[in-house]
Amino acid sequence: MMRSLWTAASGMTAQQLNVDTISNNIANVNTTGYKQERLEFRSLLYQTMERASLDDSDDGKPVNLQVGHGVRPIASSRSFVNGSMERTENPLDFYLQGDGFFVIETDDDTIRYTKDGSFKLSIVDDTSYLVTSEGYSVLNVDGDPISFDSDIKISQISVNAEGNLTYIDEDGEVQEMDMQFDIVQFPNVQGLEAIGNNLYKTTSASGEAIQESEGDINETSKIIPKYLEMSNVNIANEMIKLIIAQRAYELNSKAVTTSDDMLQQANNLKR
Repeated sequence: MMRSLWTAASGMTAQQLNVDTISNNIANVNTTGYKQERLEFRSLLYQTMERASLDDSDDGKPVNLQVGHGVRPIASSRSFVNGSMERTENPLDFYLQGDGFFVIETDDDTIRYTKDGSFKLSIVDDTSYLVTSEGYSVLNVDGDPISFDSDIKISQISVNAEGNLTYIDEDGEVQEMDMQFDIVQFPNVQGLEAIGNNLYKTTSASGEAIQESEGDINETSKIIPKYLEMSNVNIANEMIKLIIAQRAYELNSKAVTTSDDMLQQANNLKR
């Protein structure tokens, strides 16, 4: 009966982590570019009480007698399906349709990646830099921060689907800025590690970033200005999963109580 105590306890621990994951999804239902997480479980070791065995005369046990030792969380995976589009009318907001990521350079010159296209302007020495809300630089295909003269108005700047920047000069002519957003994809997007602030970093599992501009991918992404990608969390599904996780936690706690009652009954036999 002690086995059932530990087995049920493993179920309670696993469901607690499941509720934590679901709660994080619900908390980020309005986070720009957030990707819904899902916890994956695996059963623990099995103890074989009797092994299946058949002799030449077909006598013996055709099946095993085994008992499991519970469950454990094995991984948390993300759904990188595009979230819904929200029109903002802000020329510095960009919806990235497809599997691509924007490339960001943090304060310590570290390269990170994001699906959040809500950018801002930072003006330094008469030069305007495109940055994230934290002030991190957005990079172009050459690995340099996207920048332009501060006398160019934001309303004059345009970005096409491939991420090329142009602006309209004083004569109303369209001028090329010789600058393009650096959009990358990964061999295994599930291997990316979320580090907060809507940023991801590469790992040995994700593989190195592949520039879409190099053309070594199946389908390139599309940039849509004045739109943002909202969270892809389905609040109705999360509520259903939350109820299921809560009930599973209650049942595991009930199993602990039942095992305790059985142990108490066994102890009372001597009286």
